[in-house]
Amino acid sequence: MTVGTGSIVLMLCAAFYALLCVFSIVTGLIYMSGKRELNPLELSDNFMKKLSDPEKRAAFAKKMGAVTFVVGIVQGITSFAIFRRSSRVLYWVALGFTVFSIGSVVVKLKGKINTFPLMKFFAYVSILIALLVKKW
Repeated sequence: MTVGTGSIVLMLCAAFYALLCVFSIVTGLIYMSGKRELNPLELSDNFMKKLSDPEKRAAFAKKMGAVTFVVGIVQGITSFAIFRRSSRVLYWVALGFTVFSIGSVVVKLKGKINTFPLMKFFAYVSILIALLVKKW
C-alpha cells in the first residue's frame, strides 16, 4: 500500500491539531487553576489595558482557561476527523473548526502583530488549503 503526498499532508495537519489539543488542554487547566497569568502575546494591547485590575485579570484568566480547555477538546476531535477521514460529517467538522480558528487568530491579531499568532494563522490557512484540495 502506498501513501500519497496528499495523505501525508493531511496526516501532518492532523498531527498539528493533536499537538494543539494537548497544549490547549494543559494550558486551559493551568489557567483555570489560577497558576498562570494571561499571555499578552495572545491578546491585543487594548484588551490587556482593559484588564489592568489584577482581580478582573485573574477572573478572566480562569474563564479563558475554560474556553481554552474546550477548544483543546475540539482540536482533538478535529485531529481525529482528519486522521479518520471516514465521513462527510468529519470533513465538515475539520473544515469548520479550521475556518473558526482562522477567524479567532484574525481577531487576536487586531491591534497587535507578533510572531506566534502569525505562525498559527499561516498554519491554519495551510490546513484549510489542504482540506479543500484533498477532500475525502
